[in-house]
Amino acid sequence: MQIIVDIVGWAGAIIILASYALLSTGRLEGRSPFYQFLNVAGAAGIAVNSGWNGAVPSAVLNVIWVGIAIYALIRSQSARA
Repeated sequence: MQIIVDIVGWAGAIIILASYALLSTGRLEGRSPFYQFLNVAGAAGIAVNSGWNGAVPSAVLNVIWVGIAIYALIRSQSARA
């Protein structure tokens, strides 16, 4: 099970770094649904890994990060309707 949790954590870290790189290079906008989806996926992976390994501050941070990104996704969907 540990190897799966490690893979999920590394995948989350890669997704967060990729989304930040895409944002910083202007290939994504911060308010785009895809950027927010990447934040949800990446932070969820890191939260799983952090929680499993007992890194509570990191797990809490990433759960909050997921919440903020979900909120942004909901707002962007509401604005389109």
